[in-house]
Amino acid sequence: MRRLRQSVVSVALLLSASICPFAADPTRDSGIDPDGFDKSVRAQDDLFLHVNGRWLQRTEIPADKSNYGSFNKLIDEAQLNIRQIIEDVAKNPSDETSRKVGDFFNSYMNETVIEQLGLKPLQAEIARIEKLADKNEIVRHFGYCEAIGVGGPVGFFVDQDDRNSTQYLAGVIQSGTTLPDRDYYLKDDPKYAKARQALKSYIATMFRLSGKAGGEQAADAVLDLETKLAKVQWDRTKLRDAEARYNKVQVDKLKELTPQFPWLVFFESVGAAKLTELNVATPSYFEELQTIVAETSVDTWKQYLHFRLLDSSAPVLSKAFVEAHFELHSKELKGIPQQQPRWKRAVDTVAGGGSNRMGALGEAVGQLYVAKHFRPQARERMNQLVGNLLKAFEQSIHELTWMTDATKKQALVKLSKITPKIGYPEKWRDYSKLVVKADDLIGNMRRSAMLEHRRMLDKLGQPVDRGEWGMTPQTVNAYYNPGLNEIVFPAAILQPPFFDAEADDAVNYGGIGAVIGHEISHGFDDQGCKYDGDGNLKNWWTEADQAAFEKLTSRLVAQYEGYEALPNKKLNGRLTLGENIADLSGMAIAFKAYHLSLGGKDGPVLDGYTSSQRFFLGWGQIWRRKYRDAELLNRLVTDPHSPSHFRGNGPVTNLDAFYEAFNLKPGDKLYKPKAERIQIW
Repeated sequence: MRRLRQSVVSVALLLSASICPFAADPTRDSGIDPDGFDKSVRAQDDLFLHVNGRWLQRTEIPADKSNYGSFNKLIDEAQLNIRQIIEDVAKNPSDETSRKVGDFFNSYMNETVIEQLGLKPLQAEIARIEKLADKNEIVRHFGYCEAIGVGGPVGFFVDQDDRNSTQYLAGVIQSGTTLPDRDYYLKDDPKYAKARQALKSYIATMFRLSGKAGGEQAADAVLDLETKLAKVQWDRTKLRDAEARYNKVQVDKLKELTPQFPWLVFFESVGAAKLTELNVATPSYFEELQTIVAETSVDTWKQYLHFRLLDSSAPVLSKAFVEAHFELHSKELKGIPQQQPRWKRAVDTVAGGGSNRMGALGEAVGQLYVAKHFRPQARERMNQLVGNLLKAFEQSIHELTWMTDATKKQALVKLSKITPKIGYPEKWRDYSKLVVKADDLIGNMRRSAMLEHRRMLDKLGQPVDRGEWGMTPQTVNAYYNPGLNEIVFPAAILQPPFFDAEADDAVNYGGIGAVIGHEISHGFDDQGCKYDGDGNLKNWWTEADQAAFEKLTSRLVAQYEGYEALPNKKLNGRLTLGENIADLSGMAIAFKAYHLSLGGKDGPVLDGYTSSQRFFLGWGQIWRRKYRDAELLNRLVTDPHSPSHFRGNGPVTNLDAFYEAFNLKPGDKLYKPKAERIQIW
């Protein structure tokens, strides 16, 4: 994977150099798609609708999707490319790894074998649950579920120690519910009540399909148990708090927190019997969980575990299970009317990028994808863009009026240590220990889950792998990792409308430039700012600067909580704060970087728009997206990102450059008096 020392040096060199401009060629494509514009809506009143209104009017969300837009279009293209790659290696594998890719895909596509096998591949797991006789055995099974990828009330993970970024630390966190969020269990909203009824029906169906009696009673019992878990879980806003989530304890001290919970039994079954310390991310949850475990009968826990097994396995079982799973998880909870074609689900499972983020063989497919679809020039151009954005961020820190020099100095140190990863890892994951059979889909899934669980456990006691990636190259996304202080841009996002090597750079800066700025800004959002340049949870702020920062961010919370996404459903400004900071600051930095790249000259006028106007139009067009109402409701309580309409409009109301580009005046709907505009970074 990426050589850390070399990457840090390259960033340092770019920071010390002047901004390097790309040639402003007036013959280049503008990068704007005016065909989607609705010019009956002024940019000054609604940038998102101005840029995307006609596209929204004429675009239907595909029947197999909960939402559709710029991201989805690229995901669809990537899936087609990946399908071709996988089908090619399935026919003509060049080595053992490519054979595994083909065999895994074929095991998913072979519906005849899957129907013939029915529930047979799960019988051993079902029998294991039936034999559970007491609470210790129940807790032991919680750990086993983590190891085989089923999951239960105790989520187990290994990650960097937030206060010692050179070491790995095991952790436990709340888990174990089926519906998207605790609100679905606890609130009286008719839509949530409908989801609860759908869950009950689904549980009963799972029991019936598995030939197990008492499905209706089990549905009541399991929903009641999951509701008890939801009541004691932290809400998502609290879960964002990095300091609240860090509670490192010695294993022998866990009895003080949870005297009734048999932790040693759990750790043994999860494969970490020798664990001496860990992070208890949600301590109050576990205090309550021990009581729930004690007060819930063994039979109810067995019903719950039976359901969890079937629910996690249903997408890869016979058709009746697949359809029942789709009815709840896709149709009811996301509003999707039609199941995805089987080949898409197979690609997602093997290659990742969707619900199975890394895929069973994600980096093996990624290596083939990069060789065929990623140009080295794109990496070079991105390195240049990243350098320009970092230089602009450095200048912006120097210019801040609300921050003192002492904190600025520390912010600059952190900025200088940000490491970019672009395109693909330098070292690929090893899948040599994964056994794949072309006629054993369930077995392949279990063995893959167990291999990745073992890969995670093997990190304990080892140096932190600073080259590891959390996304595959074929993923259309990007991220910032505070523990490694890195920004990561997979190959698949480096395409229009985000990045177009043939287009004028105003739109590139408004697209991928703002995305780069967004990820850099995450290092300085309300949670990222709690980490230092080495990835440690460590305060580097003066009290006065912290207070000034919180005053600014509280204004941003208020702004976004004024937005209504559905009737009587407003945004959660606290949940979305980090992403809203990153959008606002990322845009501000990207605009600065673009104009620095011009070397004091004006950008060209193309398609009747100035370069500054095209920057903002480029920003608006990357958020082109439609949602189904059920999906939007889900996102309002689970997603830390604001819906696309508000990502398009929210930041620009605070940017003086937007006002200048489109000559905003009092009375325009996006207008704010200058004193009310929020500048953070």
